[in-house]
Order: sequence, then structure tokens, then C-alpha cells
Amino acid sequence: MHPPSGAADDDGDAAAASHSTPPATAAQGASAAKRRHRVDSNPLASWGPLASSTPDPKRPRPEAMMSAKAMGKRPATDAAMVDLTRPDPGFHHHRHHHQQLPLNHRPPAGFQPHAGPRKLVVKNLRAAPRPSDPAVQDYYRRARDDLEAALAEVFRERRPRLPLDRLYRAVEDICRNGEAAKLYDMLRERCEAYLHDVVLPKITAEGAASSLRMLSTVHRYWEEWSAQSTTVRSIFSYLDRTFLLKNNKEYMVLNDLFINLFRRTVFPKSKAPMFPKSKAPESSPPGTKVLDGMCQLVQLDRTEDKGFDPKLLQESVNMMHVFNLYGKLFERRLLEESEKYFLEFSEERSEGCSLKDYIGAARDLLQREGDRCNIYNLDSTTKKQIIDVIHRIVVRDHASKLLSDEDVGRLIDECEVESLHALYELLQMTGLHSRLRGPWDRYISTQGSGIVNDVAHTDDMVVRLLVLRRKLDVVVRDAFVGDEEFTYSMREAFRRVINAKPTWATATTSRVGEMVAKYTDMLLRGGLKALPAALISDHKDRAVAERTGVSTSGDEDGELSRQLDKALELFRLIEGKDVFEAFYKRDLARRLLLERSASQDAERDMLAKLHDECGSTFTHNLEQMFKDQALGKEELSAYKQWRDGSKTSLAKIDLDISVLSSAAWPSYPDEPTVTLPPGVAQNLAHFESYYKGKHEGRRLTWKHSLSHCVIRATFPRGLKELVMSAHQAAVLVLFNNVGLDEPLTYGEVEQASRLTGNLLDRTLQSLACGKVRVLVKAPKGRDVAKTDTFTVNKLFADPKIRVKINQIQLKETKQENKETHERVVADRQFETQAAIVRIMKSRKTMPHAQLVAEVIEQTRRRGAMDPVDIKVNIEKLIEKDYIEREGNSYTYLA
Repeated sequence: MHPPSGAADDDGDAAAASHSTPPATAAQGASAAKRRHRVDSNPLASWGPLASSTPDPKRPRPEAMMSAKAMGKRPATDAAMVDLTRPDPGFHHHRHHHQQLPLNHRPPAGFQPHAGPRKLVVKNLRAAPRPSDPAVQDYYRRARDDLEAALAEVFRERRPRLPLDRLYRAVEDICRNGEAAKLYDMLRERCEAYLHDVVLPKITAEGAASSLRMLSTVHRYWEEWSAQSTTVRSIFSYLDRTFLLKNNKEYMVLNDLFINLFRRTVFPKSKAPMFPKSKAPESSPPGTKVLDGMCQLVQLDRTEDKGFDPKLLQESVNMMHVFNLYGKLFERRLLEESEKYFLEFSEERSEGCSLKDYIGAARDLLQREGDRCNIYNLDSTTKKQIIDVIHRIVVRDHASKLLSDEDVGRLIDECEVESLHALYELLQMTGLHSRLRGPWDRYISTQGSGIVNDVAHTDDMVVRLLVLRRKLDVVVRDAFVGDEEFTYSMREAFRRVINAKPTWATATTSRVGEMVAKYTDMLLRGGLKALPAALISDHKDRAVAERTGVSTSGDEDGELSRQLDKALELFRLIEGKDVFEAFYKRDLARRLLLERSASQDAERDMLAKLHDECGSTFTHNLEQMFKDQALGKEELSAYKQWRDGSKTSLAKIDLDISVLSSAAWPSYPDEPTVTLPPGVAQNLAHFESYYKGKHEGRRLTWKHSLSHCVIRATFPRGLKELVMSAHQAAVLVLFNNVGLDEPLTYGEVEQASRLTGNLLDRTLQSLACGKVRVLVKAPKGRDVAKTDTFTVNKLFADPKIRVKINQIQLKETKQENKETHERVVADRQFETQAAIVRIMKSRKTMPHAQLVAEVIEQTRRRGAMDPVDIKVNIEKLIEKDYIEREGNSYTYLA
């Protein structure tokens, strides 16, 4: 609304000069621009108002049809209007008429403006109203009344009677009149009165039933107040954008005003700033119940109650953010209630749940609390504090349960990777994950010691250790995310376990070295078929192997190589590596001589791994064994060429002889006497004469116990090729001299073959009592007695042409095992003495402590030496006059 205008004065020209006639429309201006001629280019062009030649597009209305507003714009009398729009008679308009000029006409130079007075038409010229006029004061009074009436209508949720634009102009006029502060106070007082006298009693009455009802009621009235305040702000927008914006240090902008009024109505104790005239109500506020209701909603969500209203919780949190009370009131209250809940949660779960269930409950609790904070717009600080409280109460205060040796060991034993990973993360977040190494280390020590000390299952020691190691590797990889601390702890625990148990009567050698060598022999003989399913690599192991360059294939060769690497991991931890070497050399010799290797590539791969691990000194004899095999084949080929060129008559036997150097190959016991078939004995004697003639000074010792052969046998049911040992063949060919049904007694076989004792018993047992029975024993039974008789099995049949007859292996006795280890100990003593001599020869003089340290360093690849044993060997060298003692030092003599 605008104040009424008075009549125009005659002397108001200067004041009205700014009110010029409105410009032509866009279309008119554009067409006029096209028709206008440049003054400096056409001397006859003259400039006149284009509006005079353009008809008025608006059709004039009769005076009776004009509105009061239009009538008010008309001039009071004709004398108030001076019409100077008519063109000057001397002014020629050239829009449609052009004068023909002579060709020699020259226009005047330069711009020549029109000279003379210009005339303007001033319409609706009025004088400015005076504030002291009664009409003006009456206008402002009516404007304030209209605004108060509009506020009352808005608070009753009705549409104001007057249009909003008229109310807006009323606010503008009042502000321009200098009464903005009074208008602001009026608005604040009306809003305060409405909230205190109307809204607050309704909230108190409707929400008295419960905290949730109070929260719902407050939220509903807050939304209504938000809608009402939006309408009020649109009416008082001019006040907000001018007066309040300039005086923001003394007055609140309307948005903040409305928020603080409602906030103080619900939470009167939270006094808002910049409220010098307002007082908080003394009645009991509903704010406490609002906080109770919000915390109750959170509790319902935690217990998964059906009464939970997620939308109400989310909008309530937003409401607290708008009130700026989130951190002051709600967050603090929520943390207090959460801490109580977490205490009850942890006490209930810790008493009646297993560690696995407790870890799962703690993990789910963390997940749910974090998701709730994200979904319902809780602050990141609130989320962090809640997570910290969970870590303190659920994890740190119950660390004794989480780090129980028995419970953690059960999880590891059952390979509960998911639970262990959750446990690791819980402890890591609280900085306690390093304490998990204690139960981890003790579990490995307990389990590993049980395996190594289990005498009843010694043969399965390495397989069980590798199964344990495989399980622990999976736990470290998947549960502990490859933490190097746990990998190192596992390696050290295995080292202690493996090197803690001496074997038999020796106290300086480890039984594990022997068993690792036997396990490697099993792999190289049987391949993956001999491997337990628990040790087969999974896709993650293969991926790791490919990344590290250990193996790039997923076939059997790649898997066998990975399994050999696993065995070498145990080998690295063994301090007595010479024990492994002794047994590995013996098993390698058997595989090479009896051709029992599953793969020659795997044999050489293992040799290369040992070379990389221990150096050329360790693998020198092993490499020599492979060289002997290659040289033996060349030697045999040369012999066959020489034999074919000679005129000696020999039995037709496909002879294959391996010549071995005694220094590289393991030593074997004295060979028992055996009667070989005449043809075989003749060929062996012929080769020996050839070899001695070629290599003077060398001596051959035949090892028939390591020999094997293929015999063609004709049975009533067909021809067979029997693969057997030399001792088995020496017994079986004896039956060529008797009839098919004629038996041979035990004594006759013993006399003819010259085999005796257990060797003969095992040989006859393998031929007559094994899986492949080419002989029949009478009487029947598993054991062989000296009173037994033997005949050829006329009913022998087998679907294969070539049949292998296995020997009955005699398990190593404790005495044989002890002798092997004693040889290792003796070799270790000789090596220690040799190291002492080498060191003293290069240093000449050396203190005792330094000499012991040097010897340990030089012999550590062969096995850990005890300083006491080193001192004993030093004494032996002093007795042999290699060195002498001078105080605490030694001097080299020899």
C-alpha cells in the first residue's frame, strides 16, 4: 500500500523532471531504428519524435469505464498539462516525403543540432505527502492493523484477508517511514504471545501421555510453525532484507528469530542471545520429554522394536540441529544413555556367550551404531564418541575375555577366520592388537610341541606341522591382513618347537631334520598323489605365488614346487641342517638308483632350492650324485660298444650299470652274499674286467641290494614281465630247475641262493604272501617259517603284462637311526675342528671368545654348535699340537 497523493502545484516542474514519458515499446523502437536516417549523411534529414507518426496501440477507454486507479492518474485540469508534442510547422518530417536535390548540392560539413527550445509533456504531477498529514497517519495506523490482522489469520492457519503484495507494501512503507524497530518489536511480541499462550498449552496437553507422544507433538507443531513462519517472512521480507540486515548486531533476522522463539518455548533454559526484553516461561518445559523421546527411539532401534519410527527420529535430529541444541543437549544425553546400554550389553554377552559369539555381537554392534549415525544424520563427532565408548566398554574393559588363551586357541584351531579378523580389528582400533601375539604364540608352541613330542605318530610329524603351518598362514593372510608381527611370531615359535626335541640318545641333533627329509622324499617319489588334501594350495596361495614369482602355473609341476617351498620353510628353521642332508642324501640315492623319482625336473628344482638356501658346500655331494648318473650312462654306452666289437660270447641280457663315487654317495652296510643267475654273473664279471682295464687303480664294489631287474616268466595263464629286486630274482629263478608242481623247501632256497635270516624271510614273504603272489606257500600264512615249502603259482593272473612285485621294507630300528645321527654328530665334530684350524691358520693368534664366535658363524649353515662342544674340539686340537693356549688366547702351531 502507498500513501494517498495530493494535487500538483504549478511550481513542481523541477521535482517532476525525473518523470519523463515512458519509452516506446521494443517493437516500435526496432522499426524506428530501421527507418531513422543518419543526420550527418543526409542534409535534408530532420529529427522529430517518432511517436507522433505512430498511432497509440492502446484503445482509449471512455471515462465511465475507467477505474478509480486510472482516474487518479489523470491530471486534475487541462491547465496542468502543457502539450508540446505537436511538431513545429517549420519542421519538415521526411519519413514519407523526400525533396529532389540538384546533383551539385553539397551538404554542410559537421553535425548541426536542432536549435530552439524543446517542449515536454508532464502528466500526473503531484506533490509529495507530508508525514504530519492526518491522512498519512491514518494510513500507517491502518497498515499496522492490517499486518496484525494478517498475523492473527496466519496463526489460525488461514489465508490473510488482504493480498500478500499489499501487506508487503505496507511493511515497506512503514520501514521507509522510520518505524522498522517498532514493527520488529510488534512482530516479535505477537509471535511470542502466540507460542506461549496457544502453542505451548497444546503441546503440554497433547504430549503429556509419554515421551514419544511429546516428541511427536513437538515435531508436529514445529512443522506447523515452520510453515507459518515462512508465510510471515514473505510478508515482512522488506524488513528482513533492509533494517535487520543492517542492524544484525542488535536484532535477529526473521529466520533466527522464529527458530529461537520456538526453541525457547520448548527449551526455555536454553536462553538465546540478543533477547534483552524476553523472559523464559516459568512453567515446566516439554524439552526434557523431547530428549527422553529421542533417546527412547534410539533404544527401540537398538532392540529392533516394532514401535520404532525412523522418520520421526531423523526429523527430530534435524530439528535439534536447527535449534542449535544438538551438541548442547541431545548429544550429551544420547552418550549417557548409550553408555548405560553398552554396559548392559557387554555384561550380558560376556557371561553367557562364547568368544566367537561375543566377537560377532561386538562387531554387529559397531556396524549398527555406525549405520545409525549415518542414516539419521548424527554428527561425525557423535559417531566417533559412540564408537570410542564401545571400544572402551565392550573391548578394552573385557580384554581378558578377548585375549583368553583357551578361547583364542579354539578359534585358531577351528580356523574361524571371520571371527579372528573381527577380533583383530576390534583390538586394533583400541591399540590392543599387539597383545594378541601372546595367545597366538602360546597356541603355536602348545600345538607344535604336541606334534613334535608325539612318539606314536612320528612318521606324520612333518605333515601335521605343515598342516598347522598352513592353517596359521591362512589366519595371518585372511584374519590378520598379513601383519608382519604375527608372521615373525609364528616363525620364531616354530623355530623353538622344531629345535627343542633331541632324537634318541643324541642331545645335539633334531629329529625334525630327519622327518623333513623323509617328507621331501615322499613328495619327490609320489608327487601330489602322496600329498594330503589339507595341504593343497587354494587360489589365493597361487595368486600370491605368482605375484612373488615363485610359480607362474597352476598345473601339477607348479603345485609340487610350491609344496617343496613349504617343506623348505621348515628346513630353514632347523638348526641341525646336516641331519637333513644325511637323510636326504640317502633317500636321493635310492630314488636315483631305483628310478623312483616322480619327476627329474622336480629333483633338480629341489636341488636348486637347496643350493640357493645353503650354498654350494651343502649341495656339493648331491650335485655329484647327479653327475655320476650322467657319467655312468656314458660309461655304459662305451662298454656296450666295446662288448659288441669283441668276440666274447655272453648271455643276452639288457645290462644297466651305475658306477658311483663312494665319496659323494652315502655309505651302505656290507653286502650279503647272494648267488646270481649264471648269465648275470658272467656279464658283471665282463664289465668289471673292462672297467679295471680302462681305469687303473680303481676298485668296484657291487651293491646287489640296490639292484633291480625285469624277468620274463611264462605262467599257464600267459606271459608276464615281473619287475623285482635282485634278491627276489635270485630266489625266483631257482624254480626253473624244478617242475611246475614240484616244491622247494625253505632250506633248499636258503642253500641255493645263499640268502639268510631276515633278508631271506622278507624276500620269500614278498613273493608268496604279498599283493602279487607268484609263489604259493604251504602252509598258508603271513609269516615265513623254516618248515615252509614253496611252489610256482599256476593260477597266477594279472590284467597287466608288466607286474611290479614290491619288496617288504624293514623299518629302520632305533639302533640304525641312532647310528645315522651319531655319524652326523661325528661329522659335525670334524667340521668344527677343520673350521678352527682354518681360522687359526689365517689369524695366527686369537682370543677364546672371538674364536668361538668365528666358529659358530662358519658352521651355522650345518647346524647350531654349542660353545661347550667348540671348547671340547679346541682341547682336542691342543692335544694334537695344532694350536696352543697362552692365557685366554690361542696360537696356531702347525
